[in-house]
Amino acid sequence: MKERIVRLAALRLVNIKNVENGRIIMPNALHKRLAEKNAEVLGIYGQNGSGKTAVADTFYYLRKIMTGGHLEDDCAEYIDANFEQAEIEAEFIIYSGDIIYEAGYRIILHKADQGVEILQESLGFAKHSDGFRSNKTVFMDYQRSEKTTVFTPKKRFYEAVEGDKERKTDLMVAKKIAEKSKCSYIFGENSREIFCREYENNFKDCSEIIKALYRFADKELIVIRSTHSGVILADVLLPVPFQTVGNGAARNGNFRFPLKEPAIIHAEQKNILDTVLEQMNTVLYTIIPGLHLEIKDYGIQMTDSGEKGYKIELLSVRDNIPPIPIRMESDGIIKIISIMYVLIRAFGNPSVCLVIDELDSGIFEYMLGELLDIFNRCARGQLIFTSHNLRALEMLEEENIMFSTNNPSNRFIHMKKIHCSRNLRDVYLRGITLGGQEEVIYEETDSLKIARAFRKAGRNIRYE
Repeated sequence: MKERIVRLAALRLVNIKNVENGRIIMPNALHKRLAEKNAEVLGIYGQNGSGKTAVADTFYYLRKIMTGGHLEDDCAEYIDANFEQAEIEAEFIIYSGDIIYEAGYRIILHKADQGVEILQESLGFAKHSDGFRSNKTVFMDYQRSEKTTVFTPKKRFYEAVEGDKERKTDLMVAKKIAEKSKCSYIFGENSREIFCREYENNFKDCSEIIKALYRFADKELIVIRSTHSGVILADVLLPVPFQTVGNGAARNGNFRFPLKEPAIIHAEQKNILDTVLEQMNTVLYTIIPGLHLEIKDYGIQMTDSGEKGYKIELLSVRDNIPPIPIRMESDGIIKIISIMYVLIRAFGNPSVCLVIDELDSGIFEYMLGELLDIFNRCARGQLIFTSHNLRALEMLEEENIMFSTNNPSNRFIHMKKIHCSRNLRDVYLRGITLGGQEEVIYEETDSLKIARAFRKAGRNIRYE
């Protein structure tokens, strides 16, 4: 079986939250490099409310769509209130043996009476083979409004059907199911089962691309949203995403440990946790010297479903100090622990794309800079993050940072006019105060007006 490596090249957002139009681009794509096993780090910086979190939320919904998931009604809240439609366009590079595909996936979302519906999907590609690159063409264009055709071009549809009337009927039924369940037609379970068959005709390339992108979204695209940090800061949960491999198949999961009490887990979960902690401790000990994690086993206890389980608690163990419950550690250490396993996966797997919103939350800025520098120099996967801490701007190059602007129609840009004698942090702060970039990157605030507003508001507060 050929090894498939999928790399994100770019992501475009249209009318999502406060982004009317914005495009982020990965370093390889920026420089038109076809390299599948080098680290790619992209940080997104900018003023509060300027669209950074919209990127992470878009990745979350893109993953859900590309795995055939149902779009919840609250997805409509992510479409700009001034518009009825939103668009997501993702570009990928797929390495499949000696063949390279440049694939593009585009989705148009439309506000419905309840929630959203997928109005249109299209998937296209260009193929690199034997030193030749084909023209990029759309091989599947699904439109909800089209009642007589399942998808176009018709030539590709007939290749997918292969003259089988029953398969043609199945594809028509799959379209109806996708529309009713508010999920993707291309990646929906019923149609994907047909598209991912073994083809000998020209649909073979299309099938390879759908297989690769589905697997990427299901197994390798990892999105850590701001709610992840929120449950830690609220002292509620310690979420730990993980992946297990068994019988040739990978499975993603997420441990969610209560921080105020021990957890009850199944025997299988305990075995997985032992493996995950062993891998995490290997790295954790070097990042926070002397620290490693252990499991305190309180013994066998029945789960709510009546099955045999184990009552356990995570402990923080340091040299020459008695173990303490993990909840007694600082928010920053708990945050590092919660993302450690997925960082390890992205570090070693070239097909993993890890997206973390508010990476700097609770993490000491020097440590943040060191982690990003090490990842950028030594890793094999992709890391996309948002942050407010400017330490990363001193450690990374211009290609690794994009900035949000005050222009919703051109929301993300790279900095210009960067000289060797000045790091990116200096250029950014200079751009805030003096301008000089293609877009305004900071909406100016007046310190005197702010102070006056505080005094005015304070006069209306009655103190006991």
